[in-house]
Amino acid sequence: MTEPAKWRHNSGPGALVAAAFIGPGTVTVCTLAGVDFGYDLLWVMLLSVFATMVLQEMSARIGIVTGRGLTDIIRTQLHQQPLVRFVVLLMILGAIVVGNAAYEAGNISGGRLGLETLLGINSAAGSRWLSLLIGALAFALLFVGSYKVLERVLIAMVILMSLAFVFAAALTRPDPAALLQGLLLPSFSDASLLTILGLIGTTVVPYNLFLHASLVSEKWRSAEDLPHARRDTFIAIGIGGLVSMAIIVCAAAVNTSGIANAADLALGLEPLFGNFAKYFLSLGLFAAGITSAITAPLAAAYVVRGCMGWPADLKHGGFRLVWMLILITGITFSSLGINPIDIIRFAQVANGLTLPVVVAILLWIMNSGAVLGRHKNTPMNNVLGGAILLVTVALGARTIIQVIASL
Repeated sequence: MTEPAKWRHNSGPGALVAAAFIGPGTVTVCTLAGVDFGYDLLWVMLLSVFATMVLQEMSARIGIVTGRGLTDIIRTQLHQQPLVRFVVLLMILGAIVVGNAAYEAGNISGGRLGLETLLGINSAAGSRWLSLLIGALAFALLFVGSYKVLERVLIAMVILMSLAFVFAAALTRPDPAALLQGLLLPSFSDASLLTILGLIGTTVVPYNLFLHASLVSEKWRSAEDLPHARRDTFIAIGIGGLVSMAIIVCAAAVNTSGIANAADLALGLEPLFGNFAKYFLSLGLFAAGITSAITAPLAAAYVVRGCMGWPADLKHGGFRLVWMLILITGITFSSLGINPIDIIRFAQVANGLTLPVVVAILLWIMNSGAVLGRHKNTPMNNVLGGAILLVTVALGARTIIQVIASL
């Protein structure tokens, strides 16, 4: 096997996780960070990417060593505590399934915004058709029920998204000294606190932990593959972080207000850097939307599968029913122009409650010799995981307070 072929054979799940966390929500938060604070919050993305690598490596280790998904492990490990198991699984189902259904409309709408900007479509009727087109494409790829097909398509889309955003950032000719300062010298204020929390929250997300464990258990079958999984995870998450930073860099180049999303950013860059910047950003937004429109229903279906104990089959009727419901909900909200803000607020509260719980359970499982044997966490793993847990608790509390205050 040649080196390129060997690399392709030993990669894949990490790219799907990167595809999941670089969605329209991430693009929007990074855009606002760049517009409001320039390069000053690049350090937040650097730390968030590192935390994501730490947690996703643990999730991948569980999937490979046990051959099962994270929800399945939680269900079986808590079998002697039925009340605790019920509460934990209910929280996970509420945050991941209902949350992903709410965010799916944003994923499809984000992809639609990218296409609208690329094609110059402004009519409501045209927008509805684009939502249906994106939804139909996601439906077809998921219905095929082939992990290899999903992997190849999403890897291609991640590459497209990465090239689009990085080239757009390069067109703005950022100042290297200012970039390094933003990356390496933390700075924050009361005004930037919510944006900092948003950047962390959109990068370190609970459903990716469930998605990753399930994906690696289908890709690899032996603990001997752990080095491949780690390399795949670190490279893919690193690329995802580079994409997020590229969006911040692009947004920092626009000295104007009224920028609320990547579509506005694309139009704002056009007078400064020409059509190329607009097209690159629009293409990147489309890729971010379509990849998240596929991975969000997929993650929800994996979570329900683990809770219900269904077999590991992408063509299982219950598995398909879950992702279909998530996808149809997203298509409906996006194509009819219904504002899902109240549902998204609920999803934010659910995610804020669930993330520290999931991280705590993940650390508990990672220290179980009965589950992982010699592959359980090292002391350094636990130090890093404990620090991340403290941050997720603070993030969850602040998110819940923010949402309640806005009601």
